[in-house]
Amino acid sequence: MDPSTQPERTPDGRYIVVDGRRWRATDPEIPENIAAGLRRHLMAARRAVGTARRKGDEAAEEVARGRVHRAKVALGERGTPWWEQSVAERRRRWEDGATRLDADQPDDGRTAP
Repeated sequence: MDPSTQPERTPDGRYIVVDGRRWRATDPEIPENIAAGLRRHLMAARRAVGTARRKGDEAAEEVARGRVHRAKVALGERGTPWWEQSVAERRRRWEDGATRLDADQPDDGRTAP
């Protein structure tokens, strides 16, 4: 990512600040290729939430929100704070999250790159 587009961070690097509100930052130890994949899952899940809401499909919305949550946990933005985990726990969190998200990826009609 271009550093000029990065959000403001707190001095300890644990949070980003957007419109004056703090949000937990992504775990900086996640390799960029894995973090990028997790962000793709997150954005796809967020789109699925919107689609389900527009259709009034509560079951699909619940599934999509679960995927959002799994992606956020894998990125270190939810769950146990990444700075309280050992390096091994952090690695296991993002690897398990990526594996699970890859395995249960819904077929949205798109082809893989």
